[in-house]
Amino acid sequence: MNQPQENTEELKAAKVSFYEKHKIIYAKGVRGYFDNWRIALVIFTQVLFYGGLWLTWNDRQAILLHLVERKFYIFGVVFWPQDVIYLTALLIVSAYGLFLVTAIAGRLFCGYACPQTVYTQIFMWIENWVEGDRNARIKLDKAPMDARKFRIKATKHLLWGIIGLWTGFTLVGYFTPVQELINNVLTGQLGPWETFWIFFYGGFTILMAGFMREQVCKHMCPYARFQSVMFDPDTMIITYDEERGEPRGARKKNVAPNAPKLGDCIDCNQCVIVCPTGIDIRKGLQYECIGCAACVDVCDQVMEKVGLPKGLVRYSTENAMAKHQGKQEILAHIIRPRILLYTFILIVITGLAIWFLTTRIPLKVDIIRDRSTLAREADDGRIENVYMLQIMNTEEQSHRYKVTVDGLPGAEITGDVEVDVAPASLQSFNTVVAVPPDAGKTGSNPIHFEIVALDNPDIKVREKAAFLLPR
Repeated sequence: MNQPQENTEELKAAKVSFYEKHKIIYAKGVRGYFDNWRIALVIFTQVLFYGGLWLTWNDRQAILLHLVERKFYIFGVVFWPQDVIYLTALLIVSAYGLFLVTAIAGRLFCGYACPQTVYTQIFMWIENWVEGDRNARIKLDKAPMDARKFRIKATKHLLWGIIGLWTGFTLVGYFTPVQELINNVLTGQLGPWETFWIFFYGGFTILMAGFMREQVCKHMCPYARFQSVMFDPDTMIITYDEERGEPRGARKKNVAPNAPKLGDCIDCNQCVIVCPTGIDIRKGLQYECIGCAACVDVCDQVMEKVGLPKGLVRYSTENAMAKHQGKQEILAHIIRPRILLYTFILIVITGLAIWFLTTRIPLKVDIIRDRSTLAREADDGRIENVYMLQIMNTEEQSHRYKVTVDGLPGAEITGDVEVDVAPASLQSFNTVVAVPPDAGKTGSNPIHFEIVALDNPDIKVREKAAFLLPR
């Protein structure tokens, strides 16, 4: 009878925590085949990001998302707010491209090209260079603060700060002309928004890549949560060959002949030490695994040292592990319904976007009828309607356009019918259309404006408008 009461008291006294205490992960650096690929991708992505800012095109910044002017310059193409459909297409293509890569090779993007992984890798290189390898960093953190420790930590954080602020500056330089941004920085006239975003993005780069690292991948990134939806038994993932590796154990000399036979895993724990998220791949696939293959590199090195075949930890699939399939059989299962569907959608959307982009007319026209004066009678008895035309030249060369109107008998534009529009600019002006009083029915009548470039007849737009005839 006293048993339940005792258990209740024990449960009350027990301290239950629903949160795992954060442990600093001291990931050991490893060199190998996959690490070389990771280094190459880090260099490639950062050359694109940092170097793209300084490219020029037609005497201007080649890539400039100019928010003030509301124009996006991408080399020789100028996008306006009306071109939001192309941004939508880009986002869809990026999403399906990510889905396709994930379905084929798991979190390959996370391990090699994700900005979080890339900048974490850069910050870890700085950390290893300044503080030393894993053991040196552990020893340094445990040591009391002194002049040497302060100098090392200060040097590391100074370098982190330089990388972070330069990253923030580079990002802002894609939205504000970089030469203008440099002049503002040198003269102390940096605007509040530019200042905010440089320090905000730079600070978050330092926070995410320097301090939070694996916590971003484990707790903040939504991709880790829904990746399983895109996985199937034929998806390439980092796997531990349990059949070959177990039972694990250290190799000892002079082992008795009748001793239990061990698997190939010598339980050196190196795969855990090099993991940037601190997981043990031998426990199976976990959502924290970013597919960086650091464990593959270090395990292959250990296997080579002990004289055992490589591949105890390797890229493989669930089906391949269960059915003992080789590389050729794994490659043969890449083409499957899910992959074909993603590929088909990706090709269709990409093809349509390219087609619309290459065939689009570099001219946009908006016609707004003057609502303050619905219709008026001119001195010659004709009925006039006033319109405001907005002609948008999306090319980086000036054009002279001719404006004509049709749709009602005798309709014509009074005043100038030609207008010059500067490169990549918008020209607004009022125009008056006059028609005989008996040209149409009372009320709204459809008419059409045609705007054509005089130097290139292929550049033309035909827009519909309404002409009001009074009773």
